[in-house]
Amino acid sequence: MKTLGRFGKFGGCYVSELLIPVLAEVEQAFLQYKDEPDFQKELCTMLKEFAGRPTPITEMKNLSNAFGCRVVLKREDLLHGGAHKTNNVLGQALLAKRMRKTELIAETGAGQHGVATAMAGALFGIPTRIFMGAKDIARQHPNVQRMKLFGAEVISVDSGSQSLKDAINDALRYWTAHSKETYYVFGTVAGPHPFPSLVAHFQRVIGDEARAQCLERYGKLPHTICACVGGGSNAIGIFKAFIEDRAVRLVGVEPAGEGIETNKHGAALGMGRPGSLHGSYSYCLQDEDGQILEAHSISAGLDYPGVGPEHSYLKDMERAQYVSITDQEAVAAFLLLTKKEGIIPALEPSHAIAAAQKLASTMKKDDILLINLSGRGDKDIDHVLHYLEHQDV
Repeated sequence: MKTLGRFGKFGGCYVSELLIPVLAEVEQAFLQYKDEPDFQKELCTMLKEFAGRPTPITEMKNLSNAFGCRVVLKREDLLHGGAHKTNNVLGQALLAKRMRKTELIAETGAGQHGVATAMAGALFGIPTRIFMGAKDIARQHPNVQRMKLFGAEVISVDSGSQSLKDAINDALRYWTAHSKETYYVFGTVAGPHPFPSLVAHFQRVIGDEARAQCLERYGKLPHTICACVGGGSNAIGIFKAFIEDRAVRLVGVEPAGEGIETNKHGAALGMGRPGSLHGSYSYCLQDEDGQILEAHSISAGLDYPGVGPEHSYLKDMERAQYVSITDQEAVAAFLLLTKKEGIIPALEPSHAIAAAQKLASTMKKDDILLINLSGRGDKDIDHVLHYLEHQDV
């Protein structure tokens, strides 16, 4: 491969020898086309006319009064498909088209990446298979229905924890056996090189827009940017444009699940240690023997025992801060935004809202607290209502 795909000591490409030439082919196509004028023109047109970019920033007047600073949302929930995943999928689907691949596959946890890939398959007329853990299929049924309506085949993964980690495992196995005709639309900034860099490239549009929008509207940059982190694509997407702005505080929010002390959590950066997972060296949850532990979160999209290598690098470089939020706190934030502002967030960014409420106590009235609202909450309504029946929130 032309580059090592490293972020300090993190990243790399630790996969079966059978996948090395396949990943090299993806890297070559990415480097060839990402800055090509025709590719850029086609992608920009689709992002505007199909996906609905640019997404706005919205100041939350009621939350601002309650938090004591300017609370501003970057509205990825308004993107076609309901989440930020569409940005990355359109870019990768265009690569697959240029590479003359005849099948798309993807993994999905919360289902938003699966929906976005199924949409792209329908748009380009390419047969699509989505690998999804059986547990996630049960708790994200609305998205499963949408994938099937778009014409995708949803493959239930019954091994392991029946969640995102296992869906990735099965998708990688399938890709190894069908790489000649198949393109794997990887959904996050984890996994083997070149996916962490490739996905970050296609998601950076979030941060580039938000930066320009804050300067235009407020004449200054945000004081703090807050985004949820599972694999970490929405967070890297918004962080990227601000990394060199050292005065801007970057905060990633992991799931604490039932609580850090219970070991039923998904805080890979907060409670894990560096190790290898899905072909990349990064922070991950593991036991004393290096065996990967199961992650736990009320949010299917954050239910992952690892994290993207660039987040690991930002943590060790102390450029970004990483905190965790419990299931109970996330549900409370879900209800707060819904009842105070008339916007139903997905459970994933509800973690960011909950963390932002705590961070606001350190900020001044005119400071901008920018939250990446990475997806809408239609998919989570039944799950939240079921949770509320059994919990005091």
